[in-house]
Amino acid sequence: MVKCARCGEDVSKEDIYLHRNQELCEDCYMGSLQTPKTCDVAATQHATKHRKAAGQSGTEGLLPIQKQIHDYIKEKGRVTRDQVTKELNIPDWELEKQIAVLRHCELVKGKKVDGNVYLVLFDD
Repeated sequence: MVKCARCGEDVSKEDIYLHRNQELCEDCYMGSLQTPKTCDVAATQHATKHRKAAGQSGTEGLLPIQKQIHDYIKEKGRVTRDQVTKELNIPDWELEKQIAVLRHCELVKGKKVDGNVYLVLFDD
């Protein structure tokens, strides 16, 4: 068994992928190859159109981790990425992926204040 360098799960040696000198499980390998981009106009248009067609608003239709991130930002008003990763105990790479989705849904965005970048609700 080998421990995935990204998620820490034990994986059989046959199911390990080498990526940038890291031994990764299949999920982490695919995630490292297909990272969502936060500033993606087409993804934003698609997500907002899909949510509207599905009758979703706010946090409806989000994954539990996405709701947790959104609710934490809503509670605090503005937070750093570091605050979110520590408070919710998630790795930075996972936060990046979830923030991209929340940005595409126009629920969360980055905002620069006094030279620091904070995560805030989209309507801020």
